[in-house]
Amino acid sequence: MITDRGLILACSAIGAGLAMIAGIGPGIGQGIAAGYGASAVGRNPGARSDITSTMLLGQAVAETTGLYGLAIAFILLFANPLIGKL
Repeated sequence: MITDRGLILACSAIGAGLAMIAGIGPGIGQGIAAGYGASAVGRNPGARSDITSTMLLGQAVAETTGLYGLAIAFILLFANPLIGKL
């Protein structure tokens, strides 16, 4: 028989796994941005510092989505607020 606590823990583990899917998008986006940045530097080496700073800023903004997913996964696994509701 499944208890209420067991059900919450199982659903929280599934939710944490789904939250980690949020890391796929930033990974793909950062790879594409790095590729285009390298291509742009290859075409115009004189603008390397401007291209690199713009690329890194964009990658930092894109990474926040993955970090939010990681934070949600940690909360669900280690500091589950739903357990206290029982």
